[in-house]
Amino acid sequence: MMTLYVLGSGSRGNCCAVEAEGGTLLIDAGFSAREVERRAALAGLDLSRLVGIALTHEHGDHACGAALLARRLRIPVLTTQGTWGRLAAEMEDAEHRALGLCARAELGPFAVEACPTSHDATEPLAIVVRDPEGTSIGVAYDLGRATTAVRYLLRDLTAIVLEANHDEVQLRTSTYPPVVQRRIAGSGGHLSNRAAAELLAELHHPGLSVVVLAHLSERCNTAAAARTEVGRALRRVKFRGVLHIAEQDEPLQPIAIAQMDGVQLGLTL
Repeated sequence: MMTLYVLGSGSRGNCCAVEAEGGTLLIDAGFSAREVERRAALAGLDLSRLVGIALTHEHGDHACGAALLARRLRIPVLTTQGTWGRLAAEMEDAEHRALGLCARAELGPFAVEACPTSHDATEPLAIVVRDPEGTSIGVAYDLGRATTAVRYLLRDLTAIVLEANHDEVQLRTSTYPPVVQRRIAGSGGHLSNRAAAELLAELHHPGLSVVVLAHLSERCNTAAAARTEVGRALRRVKFRGVLHIAEQDEPLQPIAIAQMDGVQLGLTL
């Protein structure tokens, strides 16, 4: 069994963790080290069991706490070479392990796979983590668009953390200047609720038990709007699992991903 922790997600910081067989892998550390530790304590996550930190890309809302955590806990950082090049100066003595296309990493009880995304960063990734029992969790945000590689990586997973960044109407009527609106909606930006709904409907299969919508814009989206649009699409494909909405300011309750009667189910602990 694997447990998913979503410690927070949004434009001001993103951090998730997966736990299995006594080991824990952090996926992004977009809060200060102290804030990651605070949120982990609230969620009941033991950071002393961390075996590493996997980073999707170098932007501060995904990586700002990684260097201090890696040094303090003496754990490796998994990134692409491009992301590491942007962060190496602040990482100092932290160990780097390469992660990217065709580079499966084994760390503790986890197998980590990744693929490139089209976000406007240096070699950004979507990430999938698997445990020895075959349970699998994908984390994909800051996508820009859902490429063929992303669709392939996220197929047949047990749980998916996927961005639903903005409502298209709210973005167009927001106070963001047109150039910023185009960047958010473009191939280097973020997925809309509609795009997330379409992707999840495409990825749906009977073993998909948990969906977490993440990286919601505070100015151009609401939890209700994201849940309505994505929930409608999931009902059409007869999704039988649980839909969660990640919060910016507080962690979600831990989500256990368990197998039951041949179908993998997501349970809030």
